[in-house]
Order: sequence, then C-alpha cells, then structure tokens
Amino acid sequence: MKKNKIAAIKSQFDTKIHILEENDVEYWLARELMPLLGYERWENFEKAIKRSMESCDTSGITVSDHFREVTKMVQLGSGSKRNVRDYMLTRYACYLIAQNGDPKKEEIAFAQSYFAVQTRKQELIEERIAYIERTEARGRLRESEKRLSQNIYERGVDDAGFGRIRSKGDTALFGGHTTQDMKRKLGVKDNRPLADFLPTLTIAAKNLATEMTNYNVEEKDLQGETAITTEHVLNNSSVRSMLGERGIKPEELPPSEDIKKLERRVKSQEKKIVEQSGKLPVADDEGTQ
Repeated sequence: MKKNKIAAIKSQFDTKIHILEENDVEYWLARELMPLLGYERWENFEKAIKRSMESCDTSGITVSDHFREVTKMVQLGSGSKRNVRDYMLTRYACYLIAQNGDPKKEEIAFAQSYFAVQTRKQELIEERIAYIERTEARGRLRESEKRLSQNIYERGVDDAGFGRIRSKGDTALFGGHTTQDMKRKLGVKDNRPLADFLPTLTIAAKNLATEMTNYNVEEKDLQGETAITTEHVLNNSSVRSMLGERGIKPEELPPSEDIKKLERRVKSQEKKIVEQSGKLPVADDEGTQ
C-alpha cells in the first residue's frame, strides 16, 4: 500500500475519533467506523462486532470495558427521527473487529495496524502494514508449496524428489544461485526456510512460479520427477525474465527481517493494546448517546 494512500486512509480514521473527557479514553462509533472497514450493510458489520465481543470474552477481558451498546437518534429521509442501535468501541474493540476481517482488503489491513499502534504515527503504521503483506505472501507460498508436494506425491515423487524440484526452481529464479547459495548470501541458518528472510516481492515471485507449476502439473497430468522438474524450472525462469524486464534481479534484493522475529514483536505489541486502550466508564441506566 502506497504512502500517500495510507495517509489518506489515516486521515479518515483520525476524523472519527471521539474522546471521553472524564478519563481521556478514545473511542469510535460503530456506524461511523463501518464504511471505513469496507462494510456496506449494518447487519454484516454487527455480526463482526458480536464475534469480536466473543473473542474479548474468551480472552478473559470484560466486554463492557471495550464494547458499549448505545442508541442514537437519526434523521430519516421523510424528516422524522428514530432511535437506532450503535456501539461505542475502544481502540482494543476496533482492533478485534479488524482482526475478524479479511486482511486482503486494504481497509482491514490498514485498520489492523492503525488500532495496534498506540501513537498511530504513519511510519509505524506503514511498517506494520508491510509486515501484514509479507506474512500474507508467506502464507500463500506455504499453501502453494504444500499443494505442489501433494501433487507430485500423487505422481510418483517422494519427499526427497520434492526437495530437488524446489531447489532447482530456486536456482532458476535466482540466476544460477542455489538455495544454499542464497542462504549463505543472506546469512540464513541451514535449518531455517529461505523464504522466511526474503522480501515480499521475492516471496510473491516464488509463489507465482509454484502456482504455475501446480496448474500445469494438474492440467497436463505431468508424471515423474523429470517432467515436473522441467516444468518448475521453466516457470521460475519465466518469472525471473518478467522481473528482469523491470530491472529486478531477485538474487540482488536485500534480505528482510526474520519473519519469526517480526511475529514475536507483533504479539508483544498486541498484548499491550488492552492496557493502552483504557476502559469505557460504567454505563448509565439509559444506555443512550
């Protein structure tokens, strides 16, 4: 997601902040937040709120500290008014709702980062969005490689053969550099997957080549290690050629931070969200706003 787009979305979220002056707690109203998270129907968004409330309760956190049902008066097109249900949501509540959404949607990926970062500095939000994009790409590669492993197993290739096929694909993608060459180049330990240290672009390139191999193995019903190796090398070479047309050489891209370290840092950050969000005050008898 580009910086200028992040800045524009951030501005929209910032304008919807409300503050409880008595305890200086920020909150958002669900009906104002709904379109920012890409929801069009209140019924669907309320389901996401309910799921998030259950997650909050399961975590042993008092739901009413972060979710507060309220009613508000709205103007109808006819000129009359009526009460509608709404929710006051702390930053932690908003974070849980974003966690229940689809991170492939830009609004959700942004919201997960926006509500996780206490200061909401744009550079920190950008950093976390980049982490989400990278982990999503890594997950897709993991799934496509799992499917490839299953495909070739069904066609007479064992685990050792799968390793050879994947390694030769890497050699084609990285311009003659083997998987071990790239590990040494990037300072990756032998017992760690190379993909855990690759930038998002390279992970996506590996995934595209693997998906192409899966497609042709299935469509052409390729059999045996030799035929599948030829296909996988060809696909990695094609992806490398495409990148080369844009002046990109995968073997020359710098390594990214160990994805496992990133995951630990994000989890540590998430543990602080509840404390940093504050709590909504005890509701009055009316429950209105």
